[in-house]
Amino acid sequence: MYRRRGFFIISIALFLLLASCFSPEKNTAGNTVTVWTYDSFDSEWGPGPEVKKRFEDESGLVLNFAAYGDAGELLSRLLLEGEKADADVILGLDQNMLSRALSSGFFESYTPAGFEKVFEDVRVDSTNRLIPMDYSYFAFVYDSEAVANPPRSLEELTGERFTKKIILLDPRTSSPGQGFFAWTREVYGTAWPEYWRRLAPSIFTIADGWSSGYGLFNSGEAPLVLSYTTSPGYHLEYENTERYRAAIFSEGHPLQVELAGLLRAAPNKENGRRFMDFMLSPSFQETIPLGNLMYPVIDIALPDSFRINPKSDKTLLPAEVSNSELDAWAGLMSELLSP
Repeated sequence: MYRRRGFFIISIALFLLLASCFSPEKNTAGNTVTVWTYDSFDSEWGPGPEVKKRFEDESGLVLNFAAYGDAGELLSRLLLEGEKADADVILGLDQNMLSRALSSGFFESYTPAGFEKVFEDVRVDSTNRLIPMDYSYFAFVYDSEAVANPPRSLEELTGERFTKKIILLDPRTSSPGQGFFAWTREVYGTAWPEYWRRLAPSIFTIADGWSSGYGLFNSGEAPLVLSYTTSPGYHLEYENTERYRAAIFSEGHPLQVELAGLLRAAPNKENGRRFMDFMLSPSFQETIPLGNLMYPVIDIALPDSFRINPKSDKTLLPAEVSNSELDAWAGLMSELLSP
């Protein structure tokens, strides 16, 4: 009897073990896709929450976002963790980080459904390891109630009337910050350090990322901030004001293309591919103008509030910034901005 009872107990245990292997809880990982991105994308005011809802409704999968600071921090984390990264897709790098991202070997070539509809001007990676998500142009946004006569060139930013009035972003951690450094180097060439010396008195602070920098601007800490030509549309849409404007410079404005890529070592690669397909669909792209304050990469209607966003007659495509240039910039800033 005891043998039969023991056999019965063992049989039940084996049955429960086998059943657990096929339970929904054990298959949770197979129903998920994990996307690393930057903080503002997954914030309550960013497109992340709506993207998550739409993707999950359409795919039946669970979308998990993990946010890591700004785009520079995002790339640094990926380069540090490499194939051990617990992500399927990296979303939010830009073309200024292209060579460093691609040379890592961590991204897999994938051409999402709908790629043929993507504007050709924003296709920056011919290998399709990094796919365009959205785009805009770097610019300085100003408070028109505090700055009646906005700057019209990089050089005008160095004038005495802008002393301690400009919020910049760190090019080592921020993609707009790196874009601005590339902008100054594009215009001034090897004389960029001299330009930054002239600019230093105008700098109120250098924030780590766009969210913190624009937060300081919104709170009135300084009347000018490095941002995008699309930022005024946000204030018109959500605050019903045309007070905040983007200054257009005679030198032109750098294009920024934000990118996403499928990781070669993705734990749920097929789900990652489904997310990449979704990213180029109207359902995703519709969230971009008002959620991420950028332009979609396919032809869809823009909100009326985007009428306030200015256009530049000249698009700049600066070369990528090297680590040695960032080190040189950091050393110069330490010298110029030390107490």
